[in-house]
Amino acid sequence: MSTHSAAKPLHVDPATGLAAGARQVLSPHLDERPSGVTIDLIVLHGISLPPGEFGGPWIDRLFTGGLPADAHPSFREIAGQRVSAHALIRRTGAIVQYVPFGLRAWHAGASQYRGRPACNDFSIGIELEGTDEEPYGDAQYGELARLIEALLIAYPTLSPERIAGHSDIAPGRKTDPGPAFDWDRLRGLLARAGR
Repeated sequence: MSTHSAAKPLHVDPATGLAAGARQVLSPHLDERPSGVTIDLIVLHGISLPPGEFGGPWIDRLFTGGLPADAHPSFREIAGQRVSAHALIRRTGAIVQYVPFGLRAWHAGASQYRGRPACNDFSIGIELEGTDEEPYGDAQYGELARLIEALLIAYPTLSPERIAGHSDIAPGRKTDPGPAFDWDRLRGLLARAGR
């Protein structure tokens, strides 16, 4: 059962772009957004390192540029990539922040949303620890809804109607967060919060 309704609101400081209560593991893989661009999209991703395994230091290591290629055979292809997300929600519901929300994280790659290319420029990328096929957990949905609520307050240019999956902005190239992600459940949590 989600503790979403009983949890106190999460706060994102729009001046610093940091989420109070999130573990901060700041990534060097970021830069400024283009001048005049507003943040108006949230992109949801799914990630597990190694694939299908949860916990461990590897997601932090990937997003901070320190993933050792020899620690697992699947890491050879991705070690050395310069990628990041704004935040990760672990299976436990713990939130880790890698990039301040006002800055550009490198999460979307080649992408477009409703005909508009380069989604990194105008989006916030949130990773969920999981796979396309395995259901995401109660704690993850609760914390995701809380984080989205905080982002909607901090960045009024965002709206609940502009939340997409990585698969939506990079179809054919990406499949996450996958069929295991329950979009109706997320919408229900946001609706109950008045969003």
